[in-house]
Amino acid sequence: MPLFAIPFPMIDPVLVSVGPIAIRWYALAYVAGLLIGWWFAKRLAGNDALWGVVRRPAPEQIDDLILYVAFGVVLGGRIGYVLFYNPGYYLENPIEALQVWRGGMSFHGGLVGASLGVALFARARGLPAMPIFDLASAVAPIGLFFGRLANFINGELYGRVTDVSWAMVFPHGGPEPRHPSQLYQAALEGLALFILVQVLVRSGALKRAGLVGGAFLVGYAVCRIIGEEFREPDAQIGFLPGGFTMGMALSAPMLALGLVVIVLALKRPRPA
Repeated sequence: MPLFAIPFPMIDPVLVSVGPIAIRWYALAYVAGLLIGWWFAKRLAGNDALWGVVRRPAPEQIDDLILYVAFGVVLGGRIGYVLFYNPGYYLENPIEALQVWRGGMSFHGGLVGASLGVALFARARGLPAMPIFDLASAVAPIGLFFGRLANFINGELYGRVTDVSWAMVFPHGGPEPRHPSQLYQAALEGLALFILVQVLVRSGALKRAGLVGGAFLVGYAVCRIIGEEFREPDAQIGFLPGGFTMGMALSAPMLALGLVVIVLALKRPRPA
């Protein structure tokens, strides 16, 4: 164990409160990710050179798309957390399943919800769904980055006990120094994944429907599996057989699906 540990910055999870109304960093992170993603998606949608002849939403249609995606992320993320991470507790306390502001969201559930939102939007607008999924995948790491920072501010989803010199003692993690795994995941799932998809976008990958979306699925799955090596498993679940975690188990089919999507995208004729 290290002789010293970096003190955890005690940041109040509530940014501003007025009477019974409280604005929390956790909720603000979701809002920031959606707003910045909305702005960036409009810029990408309006750049004809990136898409070629591929049909995609017009920039003004992104205003409606963000509503579909936001609703899907929140609803799917919460349902996924309830089903994957704590079904027994919420079966006994069903009302608390509706209290999203108390935390508890699953990325994999949010991904399913967002994908359904994309499919519904595409059907309503008469557009192909895959280019819209590519567009959403190109901006999704922005929200992931802010979400992991919010996890760090809340002192939740902390890492495993370690002796590295940058270990931290988290307020709810006992006296042992731990990996600041939320920051690792912000760097991997947010920054590194954003750079990956943007390199693909600027290389013309949006002209092959599904290529950016498939790369996002694979990239996130790999980053999540790496991050899970440093993250403390949820107390109510612990380790799965073989030393795996729930995050790893949910990311494995995501990795396989992403590879299939990439192969199918590359089999399509090369755009002029």
